[in-house]
Amino acid sequence: MASAMRLKVVTPEEVVFEGDARSLVAPAWDGWVGILPGHAPFLTLMGEGPLSVEPESGDRREFQVGGGVMKVESNEVTVLADRVESG
Repeated sequence: MASAMRLKVVTPEEVVFEGDARSLVAPAWDGWVGILPGHAPFLTLMGEGPLSVEPESGDRREFQVGGGVMKVESNEVTVLADRVESG
């Protein structure tokens, strides 16, 4: 099993984060979801709240997200958020 997954966090205006991550916890529209490498294909609407990312470098990053969608497929996660602020 892979030790990292490819993560891309984007808004319609910019790429906020792109890199390898060991895990992430995100606010879905109906609750929290945790994603690890090798996660099954998954698609959800995003809610409002903190998106916590553990990059492969180990320095945890946190973003405030609002709205959008998250797709997980083939060990790649794409978060397309309406709004993202670094936190």
